Parts: sequence; C-alpha cells; structure tokens
Amino acid sequence: MTDLPSIPEFYRNKTVFITGGSGFIGKVLIEKLLRSCPDLKTIYLLMREKKGRSPEERIKTFTDLPLFDVLKSQNPDSIAKIKSVVGDVRELGLGLSLQEQQLLIDEVNVIFHIAASVRFDDSLTDAVIMNTRGTREVVKLALEMKNLDVLLHTSTTYCNTNHQVVEEKLYPAHADWEKTIEIAESMDKHVMNVLTQKYIDPLPNTYTFTKSLAEHVVHDMSSGKIPTVIYRPSIVVSTAFEPMQGWIDNFNGPIGLLAACGKGIVRTVYSDPSITSDYVPVDLTIKAMIISSWKQATYKDPTQRLTPSFYNGSNCNVQNVTLAQVVDLGREICDEVPVSQALWYPNTSVTKCYYNFIFKVIVFHFLPAVLIDGLLKLAGKKPMLTKIQRRIFLANMAISYFSLHEWKFVNDKCLNLKNELVPGDVADFSYREDEIGVYDFFRNGAIGAKKYLLKENSDLEKDRQHLRKMLIVAYIASFLWYSALVWLVFFKLDIVSFLVNKYNDVILYFTTD
Repeated sequence: MTDLPSIPEFYRNKTVFITGGSGFIGKVLIEKLLRSCPDLKTIYLLMREKKGRSPEERIKTFTDLPLFDVLKSQNPDSIAKIKSVVGDVRELGLGLSLQEQQLLIDEVNVIFHIAASVRFDDSLTDAVIMNTRGTREVVKLALEMKNLDVLLHTSTTYCNTNHQVVEEKLYPAHADWEKTIEIAESMDKHVMNVLTQKYIDPLPNTYTFTKSLAEHVVHDMSSGKIPTVIYRPSIVVSTAFEPMQGWIDNFNGPIGLLAACGKGIVRTVYSDPSITSDYVPVDLTIKAMIISSWKQATYKDPTQRLTPSFYNGSNCNVQNVTLAQVVDLGREICDEVPVSQALWYPNTSVTKCYYNFIFKVIVFHFLPAVLIDGLLKLAGKKPMLTKIQRRIFLANMAISYFSLHEWKFVNDKCLNLKNELVPGDVADFSYREDEIGVYDFFRNGAIGAKKYLLKENSDLEKDRQHLRKMLIVAYIASFLWYSALVWLVFFKLDIVSFLVNKYNDVILYFTTD
C-alpha cells in the first residue's frame, strides 16, 4: 500500500460536496477533514433556505461549537473553506439553481451523502422522497461530475433487519426502487398510509425500508460508472478521542439515556437487558468513512474501483456491552459525575415485559410528572414534565423493535481498513479502539452530555451533595409507599382476617368426618 498517496495528499486541492453537513455526523466529518487534510480546497454544503437565517449564519452557528475549537486553534483560516449551496434533498435536482448545479459538476471531487430523515414514524411518502428519491438525485448529479473520484453514501446497519446476521454486501431488494418512487410521487398520501405496513414488510418501519432501497439506488446507478462506497454505521454516539472526548449534540442512543437517567426522568426502559448495545463513537465512524472513500478512489484496478463496496460500521466483537451493563455503568457514573439538580435519585430498571413496563411508566413517570406539573401551575410556572415523559414514552416505543431484538453485524472489512493505511496516516486515522475501556468511554460521554447537551458547568461536589439528598428522599418515599401498601392490604382490606378464616375453614374441612 506504500505506493498510494496518503489521505491528506489525496485530498490536496480537492473539493468535497456534503449533504447533511449540519447534522451530528456531518459536523464531525467537516471538522476532521479540515483538521487532518489541511490542503483540502473547498467543502460545499447543501443547505436549505431558512427564514431569517442565511446559510452563512447557519455555518457560523455550528462552527462556533466547541467541536471546532481545536481546529480554530491550529488553523483558524480553514473555516473559510466551508461554503454553502442552497438546495434541498427532498427536491428534484436537489433544488439547486442551474448555476450552482454547474459549479458542483465542474469542481467536486468527493461526495459524502449523509442527509436523511431518521424518524421511524415518517409516512412512507415522506421517507421515500427524502431517503430514496433524494439519494437518486445525488447519484444523478454525481454521474454528471467531470472530476469525481468517489461517492460515499451513508446507510445504516439496520436496513437489513430481516437477516439475523448482516454481512458487508448488498442484499435482495424488498421492492423496486423506481416503482416505489413513482408511487410516492403520484399516489394519494392517505392511501399510502393504509398500504404502508404491507408494502414495507418484513422491515419494521419506513426509515429502514427506504434506506434499504437507497442502497439499491446507489448500487444500480453507479456500478461500472463511478467509484462508490456504501457505509453502514450502527448507533452513532459521542466522540471517543477527537477532537475532544465525549462531544455530542443529541440525546439519541445510550449517552442520551444516561443523561435522562441521571436527571431522574427515566426510571424504566422497555428492552431486553441481555441484548448487546451496538454503539460506535462518531469520530471512529468518520475515520472509517474517510478511509473507505480514499481506498475506493485509489484502487488501481478499474473494475474493482467501479464496483460498489459495502462496510458495516459496527461495534461487533470490539467492546460488546449489554443494555443491562450500560444501565449498571450508568448508576456508577451518575454517582461519580452527577447532573445538576437531579429531579430524582437515578435508579433505572430494564424490562422486556410490556405490562411491567407500562405499570412502571404510569407509577414512576406519568404520575410524578402530573404531580410536579400541577405544583408548577400553582406556582405560576409553565408545566413541562408531562410533555417530556410523553415524548420519552413514544421514543421508547418507536425503538422497541430494535431494543427487543439482536443482530450480528459482520464488520471484518470495516475493521481491516485501519490496517490498509499508509504509515504516515496511522497517527491521524487509526481507530485506537483499544485505548479506552467501556467505563471510561461512557464516563466521558456522561461528562460530555452534562457539558454540551445539558449546558451544565456546576460544582461536582454540590451536585453530589444534592444527589445524596435525593437518595434520602427516595428512601423515605419508598418507606412511605410500602407502608401505605401494607396498611391497605393488611388493615383496610382486612386480608389477614380473610386468610385466617380461610385457613380455619380448610383445617375444619380436613378434620371433620
């Protein structure tokens, strides 16, 4: 591999086009490209128009995040390389003007297509337009580009959940993607909603279905024409190493769960506790995406270069951890790094029994939320906890299919990517997954959630004191609850007398001739 250009050399004077650049993965990708490939020429971001905010203002908003602090300290001028083109993945032709379309055709060398709707409850029409047709429009534009080296399409490991073991290859389509796009464009939305469940079977929701079709769009349109990578990340969570440990900007995945548990908002989770939580740090995901695109573009054999490659960005056989272990770790971490002003002492349980889950949701989530919101109303403040608990419940039910089933995502090709780096790239692009343990990773993630999500910079010792008070309150509440239960069962309902009378009746029955 030593005859290949290094990754920074490959990107020298190259122009990159990114869809979904303002999202979680997109922001980390932009930062890494600018920091580790300093001679990159330009990054064009496809950005929608928003009332009252220009694309330049939106770029400044996310480049002002702490994520970009290291880059700015090393190379502050690199931020100027980020430019916008106004468009929308949901529109035909990506909503680009003819002038901007021609600009991309003439200049772009590398495409990272990340934009997608990740909502599980999107209508089939909306999901097809965004995830499937949007991908088709990206590939159509890519096929016109004069100097394209590679296109990377971001998929998901969960788009083939009808297979227990998911390998790094293309699986048979669940529908014809061209006909599906035509149907979404022409059929009444209400009719589509009625037919959705039957149409997407055996996949669980419109997200996985449309992302699965998008893989076939990329494969069918690009094979033999342009170098293409289809990269499937699993559950993407906070950074492990770069540019700082624990950076995150959303509550999705296990880190968000830890934050919610730490606040005392989440007391029960509907999941199989024995299932492995397949999380992948976002910085390792970005490295794999950059390496795989570089590798595809630099293949010497044209046939190999023009045959789409598939990679599963999974945590399989790396540092496997079950959801029950995540919750146990969370209890330890919440004691060490407590959040500020926790509403209740963190003590979350995991259950796969639906009725047990519903009972705990009512008792530990909704009833306290109604009580607290009532007190807030009396104090003249805006109630909010019931609304939050409703959103948490709906989110838990939306992901229940994934939290109650387990898959093996074969990731041999993805893990082997780091072994194909040229020596000069090892320091910047090696995964380093063995350098951090599970506890330290989640601890860093909890600190990151506290700092970047909850915006807390409070005194840890004060937070620990508050948590100890919450523990005492929890003990008192438990004592009162069980005391009331005992009083109700044994005195109010006179269960003891009932059992004694029944016992006497049985003794009398067996001792009487």
